[in-house]
Amino acid sequence: MGIVKGVAYAALLSLLALIVAVAVATAYLPSYSDLTKRSDLGQMIRVHAANGQVLVSIGPSFGQWLTYDRIPAEMRAAMISTEDRRFRGHLGIDPIGIGRAIASAVVKGRRVSATSTITQQLARNIFLTNNRSFGRKVKEAILALALERKFSKDQILELYLNRVYFGGGAYGIDAASRKFFGHGADRLSLGEAAIIAGLVKAPSNYSPTADVEAARSRSSVVLQTMVKNGFIDSATAAAVDPAKVRIQETTNQNSVRYFTDWALPQLDSLIDETTDPIDVWTTLDPGMQVAADKAIRANAPDGAQGALVAIDRDGAVRAMVGGKDYVSSIYNRATQAERQPGSAFKLFVYLSALESGMKPTDTIVDEPVTIDGWSPRNSTRTNLGPVTLREAFSRSINTVSAKIGAQVGFTTIADMARRFGITTEISTYPSMVLGSSDVRVIDMARAFASVQNKGVAVTPYGIRRVVTADGRMLYQHESEDERVLVAPWVAAEMTDLLQSAVLSGTGRAAQIGRPVAGKTGTTTSNKDGWFIGFSSGLTTAVWMGRDDARTVGGLQGGTAPARAFHDFMSVAVARRPVEQFETQVPIPDWQLSPEEEIFGDQALDANTMQPMMVDENGLPIGIPPPDQGYPQQQPMIRPDGTGDPTQQELDQAFPPPQQPQPQQQQRQPPPPQPRPQPPRQPQPQRDPLAPAEAPQPRPQAA
Repeated sequence: MGIVKGVAYAALLSLLALIVAVAVATAYLPSYSDLTKRSDLGQMIRVHAANGQVLVSIGPSFGQWLTYDRIPAEMRAAMISTEDRRFRGHLGIDPIGIGRAIASAVVKGRRVSATSTITQQLARNIFLTNNRSFGRKVKEAILALALERKFSKDQILELYLNRVYFGGGAYGIDAASRKFFGHGADRLSLGEAAIIAGLVKAPSNYSPTADVEAARSRSSVVLQTMVKNGFIDSATAAAVDPAKVRIQETTNQNSVRYFTDWALPQLDSLIDETTDPIDVWTTLDPGMQVAADKAIRANAPDGAQGALVAIDRDGAVRAMVGGKDYVSSIYNRATQAERQPGSAFKLFVYLSALESGMKPTDTIVDEPVTIDGWSPRNSTRTNLGPVTLREAFSRSINTVSAKIGAQVGFTTIADMARRFGITTEISTYPSMVLGSSDVRVIDMARAFASVQNKGVAVTPYGIRRVVTADGRMLYQHESEDERVLVAPWVAAEMTDLLQSAVLSGTGRAAQIGRPVAGKTGTTTSNKDGWFIGFSSGLTTAVWMGRDDARTVGGLQGGTAPARAFHDFMSVAVARRPVEQFETQVPIPDWQLSPEEEIFGDQALDANTMQPMMVDENGLPIGIPPPDQGYPQQQPMIRPDGTGDPTQQELDQAFPPPQQPQPQQQQRQPPPPQPRPQPPRQPQPQRDPLAPAEAPQPRPQAA
């Protein structure tokens, strides 16, 4: 009898302690509005491609908070049926469920299975950890009873469905729906709701992005459970075919991470610090990214790495590959690596030449040359003699680049490279014309893109806008003011040279059936291979080589890099209109010197802006001098044309000042008429960099 009383007293005391504990917990529970804030889970950053597709979610992923009435009835029923079928009848813990679990464990000799109610799971999700200690279970039960006292069943279910973890970083049914199906949870179908409800038991095992078949198989179990518990009938369940539930495809996370690793750190300078969930909309084109990844993997030689950057005409980065495999190496060779560009650097050499006044048709002698003890050689080990500037660039003739550098100045070429966006240190030794200074792939892509943009600077960017989960705009990319780097006709002439390099020069493997302009680059002993070019508004730079800078057999810019450019661009510009290059841009009138400002074949009178005739010396004909009452000025030579004028003759021409007297205006003799001149014979063109005795050029093929 004493034992019974002792047990009764202990039970009574335990009950009183439980009541006090629940009362205290209830008093200290946060308000409902505080529990709807999910910032305690960390900041969510969801990165979107240009077409809106989610590229990657960093941190916890939150969707919109759906109130109870906006949550589809199918979703509520699926979750209750699967996780807590007596949810509407218990006080936070389920004594019947606990009793059955204990009995089953005793009969089968197993440990007690999980019996947590939805309320208990919510308490654990918000306030506790997932450890399996007895103390945690007691706290969980107390908090569950407190939640049931403070909030209604509908509020508890709303909290649960908006906060529970569904795998893949998705917290809440809206985040899960957007991740797996591409739309909000307020439009969930019965089949989709069954898939989401089936994730709570084991998110990593049943995630549609990890194992689609496992997710669909689990959803079939959920549907049968709903029938068993009376939430739907058999006919409704049979009408759902899990195999027809469309799962949203995800982008190749491996390759995309090179781009997101480059773009996301820029948020620090674009927006103020915030803990709110944000959506980052980028410039990346998923189709181009897949094509870029395939092009690098298919063409990079064994043992070598590859990188690719594609920039649109406004600077938007459409594709970025920093290596063959992100998982094995996160080093981004497109934005971090500094490698020698080889002959691709000749872009800046020839831009400097064109800006100095040289033309693509000018002739230069390809011959042995020595500059400050440096004697460059051509890759063919031969010299062609007189060649045009176009042919020299197309054939990538080294001696011609050296002669240009000697004339325009190596510092001038370095300044041109910096002007076009090269951010690395540039040498001014003569060998710099052959690309001996290290550069980055993205900087070279930027430089070529600026040439395509008619000499106007192009700045690469990857983030278009940043918004919060509720749609508040934090950042919107705006186009920068146009900054002219070179005159448009210089860019046009450079495009002419770049196009010739693809049509008939070292870059022939980059042809894609539409106009392409570009340049190859190969460094000493084939340590680096480059091809950089543009077509239809898209500029692409490709680099290949080893990270340890060892020789790669057979790697030249016109081989593997050019083929990778071809494979990528064939896909990337397939849906873009074909664009012809503007290679003939006239010099505007405001750039002409006064002697060149003509009106047809006639000069213009500076006062009337009307045409006037001039003689062979450029003097006006038939325009009488203004009547100002001064003696007419005479030429400062003797009448016989010999000797300097004497002082007497000077005094006669410039008499000392006197009081003006009225005098009759004298009639001026008619001006001399122009004498016909024999036609001028065209002069043969010669090398602007060679001495006067240089040999004349041979006829060039068209």
